[in-house]
Amino acid sequence: MRKVVVVLVALAMLFVAFCASAQNNDAWIPGLASFVLPGLGQVLNDQVDRAIVHFGVDIAIWALGFYVGSFLPYSYYAIPVLHLGWAVYSGFDAYNVAKDTGFSIGLVENGVSLSYSF
Repeated sequence: MRKVVVVLVALAMLFVAFCASAQNNDAWIPGLASFVLPGLGQVLNDQVDRAIVHFGVDIAIWALGFYVGSFLPYSYYAIPVLHLGWAVYSGFDAYNVAKDTGFSIGLVENGVSLSYSF
């Protein structure tokens, strides 16, 4: 049992050392936001036009999916699959843009509000 604890502590120390030396990059935040709601990550990346397109395509997937689903049997099962595919793409796009631009979120000097920079 002691060997397991020693190995876990050593791994934790390596992880902390790696995180301390890594560049501060919070690109996962727009990626996750755009995965949850397509277009939200693009808004965080200050790409409003692209955000409108991503959100509009997501709404169109739901609306047209239910419209087509009323005519074709069993096509309702395609709606969540299409939505998941679009959410993954939107999140991946937001993550890559945030990673390329150096997106980061941090506290301002007075410690009260949040700011983000590119």
